[in-house]
Amino acid sequence: MQYRTFGDSGVSVSRLGFGAMRLPMHEVDGKRVIDEDLAIPMLQRAFELGVNYVDTALFYCDGQSEIVVGKALKGWRDKVTLSSKYPVSPDRPYRATLEKQLEKLDTDRIDFYHFHGIGQGFLDHPQRDEYIAAAQKAKDEGLIGHISFSFHDAPEVLCRLVDLGIFSSVLCQYNLLDRANEVGLAYAKEHGLGTVVMGPVGGGRIAGMAPEKAAELGVQVTSSAELALRFVLANPNVDIALSGMSTIAMVEENANTAATSGPLSVEEAERVNAAMAENRRLAELYCTGCDYCRPHCPNEVHIPRIFEAMNWQRIYGLTEHAQQMYDSIGSKHHPGAKADVCSQCGECEEHCPQHIQIRQQLIECLEVFGGTPV
Repeated sequence: MQYRTFGDSGVSVSRLGFGAMRLPMHEVDGKRVIDEDLAIPMLQRAFELGVNYVDTALFYCDGQSEIVVGKALKGWRDKVTLSSKYPVSPDRPYRATLEKQLEKLDTDRIDFYHFHGIGQGFLDHPQRDEYIAAAQKAKDEGLIGHISFSFHDAPEVLCRLVDLGIFSSVLCQYNLLDRANEVGLAYAKEHGLGTVVMGPVGGGRIAGMAPEKAAELGVQVTSSAELALRFVLANPNVDIALSGMSTIAMVEENANTAATSGPLSVEEAERVNAAMAENRRLAELYCTGCDYCRPHCPNEVHIPRIFEAMNWQRIYGLTEHAQQMYDSIGSKHHPGAKADVCSQCGECEEHCPQHIQIRQQLIECLEVFGGTPV
């Protein structure tokens, strides 16, 4: 396993971290619970292979993740760096929440305790200084080792949070399909923070990439998951790639990559960057997502999302992810209609700056994703 000093903290961490968000679950008496017979040996197998950073949170796995992580750490606690998170809320006192998590984890300290998913709202929060003071008090008392934050906001906000000068590390999204936080990671690293990235294989999207698509990126790898992990680890501003592993096979594959394969070379990374840039260019030629078409559709067809799903299929070969994206249309988070209600009126095409033949493309999307036109 490769290791790195974690920012200015002085802590030595493995390049691969274990994200305990997707531990195996099963149903018992009508309730979903973590399958401890699978999860605990899997976590401990990761520790055996040299993974010494594990990340959990209050609500992961229906609130059970911390309990199971605590059980898995028996006999390993002093060898493993533990990370968890405080979900900022005026209805959830900092100190009481931390004490509850320490009890669930059955430990006397959390090494890196994150403000969970903060952004501009935290910077503007009227109780921000109270939260920070509570964190500092917990640190002074040894209940937490370092104050950290996890992040899902606009990239420029990451730098503003770093400028508060109170954080030892940051956890944010970064992978070869989503590089929005690249500048922020460099800024955090420059200011002495340890850097952890979530989603190194794109929430499973990259792992589902068709093998021929991965081969087109010009790098010799045994799987697209290996490509994704090596790409992330090639960034000198990334200390830890946090993987949400759910089987021992995934643990062993990722640990082997982090231990023996090494990051991509400069030349390999350049080829990957060039190929992904060309893929994005092709996707943009197909549909820019400007949304000019949608307000004019009498049937409220969600044209941009349909075409985005088709891009994932055509350009990246991510069939399963594309289908899931298409199937989500019509849900609370993605209101609108699928391609099968298109009446072929042509209103959308009159407002498309790209002059895409939308009606024909929607028919092709139906052939891929299923459905019968009206």
